[in-house]
Amino acid sequence: MTRTPPGPPPPERARLASALTEVKAGTGLSLAALAAKTTFSKSSWERYLNGRTLPPRQAVQELCQLAGEPEGRCLALWELAESEWSGRAAPTTPADPPAPPEADVRPATHGRGAVLAALASVCAIAAGGLSVALVLLAGQSGDPRPSPPLPSAPVPRCRGAGCEGKSPMHMECGAAPLTLASHRTSTGAHLELRYSDKCAAGWARMWSTRIGDRLELNRTDGGRRPHAAEITDGLAAQSYVYTPMTEALPGTTVRACFRPATGGTRECFDARVSRAAAASPAAR
Repeated sequence: MTRTPPGPPPPERARLASALTEVKAGTGLSLAALAAKTTFSKSSWERYLNGRTLPPRQAVQELCQLAGEPEGRCLALWELAESEWSGRAAPTTPADPPAPPEADVRPATHGRGAVLAALASVCAIAAGGLSVALVLLAGQSGDPRPSPPLPSAPVPRCRGAGCEGKSPMHMECGAAPLTLASHRTSTGAHLELRYSDKCAAGWARMWSTRIGDRLELNRTDGGRRPHAAEITDGLAAQSYVYTPMTEALPGTTVRACFRPATGGTRECFDARVSRAAAASPAAR
């Protein structure tokens, strides 16, 4: 019998998968390394990131924590995807309830596996209780699986002038960056100027955007050509979109300029890379 290939994921799940893929890029981790640092398997992450399966809320939180990203936006997208999956987003006649979202954590011993199965059901009803239950679970005596190790920062693949025009995610500069400045445009888009002390480079990112919005990054000293990113489709509009990087040594002032698709006013803001920022490994 010929097997019918799976169709595209529902829209909200596709937006969530796109956002999670962007966040994963910030960790610089492969799927195998991601599985080793979280409580979810490699095959599960593959399904979560391509939109085939709705991930548990806990998976979204763990990924954001690994990337050093705020989890609010991804959790908001998860809520929309979960509402779409469960049918709560549409005023239709109640039907048979769908199966709960996949929450395969790893092969477990008898007893613990039953607790995890119960947690998966509880998550669909009260996701906030999952973190409390996992704390209790971790305290059980005889648990054969240790807590996941603390994530280690990936090694950057460029520095300074070598990062010029390159992607902060592909060059592994996006792990725990500093936010030098932020701005919200008149159209509601969110903008940030980001900086990696390890890469000695800065970039800009935007989200809550519209198709056709454009973000440009340059240096006020005119030493480099501007780098730009543009929203080309609906999935990009629901995700973080980054400009390429520019070299940013202490004393450099970087500027981001937003051009809305609607043809409105161009909005710019800038930030100076201080010596303290260049020496600090902490993210803001």
